[in-house]
Amino acid sequence: MRAREAAPLAERMRPRTLEEFAGQAHFLGPGKLLRRMLDADRVTSLLFAGPPGTGKTTLAELIATRTRSHFESANAASIGVKDIRAIVDAAARRLGDSGRRTILFLDEIHRFTRAQQDVLLGDVERGTVILVGATTENPHYAVNSALVSRSTVFTFRPLDEAEIAAVVRRAVAHPDGFGGTGLSVADEAIAHWARLCDGDARRALGALEIAGLSLLSGRKPGDPPPKVDLAVAEESIQAKAIVHDPTGDGHYDLASAFIKSMRGSDPDAATYWLARMLVAGEDPRFIARRIAIFASEDIGNADPHAIAVAASAWEIIERIGMPEGQLTLGQAAIYMACAPKSGASSQAIWAAMDEVREGRTIPVPKYLMDQTKRRLSRHEDDGSPLAADREQYRSPHAEADGLGRQEYLGVDRTFYRPTDRGHEAAIRERLERAKARRKDSREGGGLGG
Repeated sequence: MRAREAAPLAERMRPRTLEEFAGQAHFLGPGKLLRRMLDADRVTSLLFAGPPGTGKTTLAELIATRTRSHFESANAASIGVKDIRAIVDAAARRLGDSGRRTILFLDEIHRFTRAQQDVLLGDVERGTVILVGATTENPHYAVNSALVSRSTVFTFRPLDEAEIAAVVRRAVAHPDGFGGTGLSVADEAIAHWARLCDGDARRALGALEIAGLSLLSGRKPGDPPPKVDLAVAEESIQAKAIVHDPTGDGHYDLASAFIKSMRGSDPDAATYWLARMLVAGEDPRFIARRIAIFASEDIGNADPHAIAVAASAWEIIERIGMPEGQLTLGQAAIYMACAPKSGASSQAIWAAMDEVREGRTIPVPKYLMDQTKRRLSRHEDDGSPLAADREQYRSPHAEADGLGRQEYLGVDRTFYRPTDRGHEAAIRERLERAKARRKDSREGGGLGG
């Protein structure tokens, strides 16, 4: 048996030309950037970023074929400096002897060390080798900036269901696939794989291979042509695997989508992103913390109950854990999404913190100082000419409306600006009355009240 025949279906069906390559039309289609680079034979170092199964390795091989370049492939996590030097030296000899270029494909390039980078960067700049790196992370954060600056970045998208279906149909008819075996596949079976593989062509081809071989293995002469129906398709593919790295970009992207959906008052979207995190195995305590932060940052006093709901959810998660905790997190997320929104309280503390760091320090008025200290110094004459420095503290409880008449900061600053949404509408009205009382007190005499 030849090696190609023994290889898995996904390997046998690797495209051999750019025309057979599926997906990524946004940069590989006619007139798009990478296609123009290939047509002009001006390929420079490239970075391919995107989820698994979207064709990063395959496209690197096709580029080498298209440009008639020698192809070297390695994993950045396992290749050493000595190996890199050997590849670079061979590439230099090849370029000098025959003018043939070398493409070095490095998978998981985000694992590239500084020492490896230092060895390779000079030769990348001189064009001794053309570097093509692949990563599932955001290269602008995960890859060394020196490599990013010397490369053109292309972002791979998951294949859509129509593209996955086309890949499967090609494998059914192709001689390297199931062409000539009589196998057929129902449209609903293909649609099921296209939906469940989540944009990963390898998973769809793996499911086709399992289904096809299971039907062909027991076939006898005279049996009707085998057909993969929906039931067989469902048995041939496992439940959808959720890709989730608790320290990678996906972790932060899901959390961001969850928070922004709650902020946008969309409980359905918030529930979906919450479910994505939970199914992927996200730490429920991380989610509870994000909800607690959200309750103060994005709801604040527009609904003072939100922070109590968040605190209760966090405590319940700590007590009962999962899977029951999904109920609590779901309820809390929906409450946050449906609550009136205000960033006024968070904006207030941020503005006050900036004032403390950057503005002139405001002294504490003496009538607001600790009363024990005031009693000890009551009979001392500090020589201050300001009446406010000699003013005694007056409790607002002594006022009929419970509103203070004294100045509590001493300078004109406004940090908290309540909105007219939810409970903050009532807060705003009360604060306006309080400011009016203080103004009346100032104008009526006495700097302190």
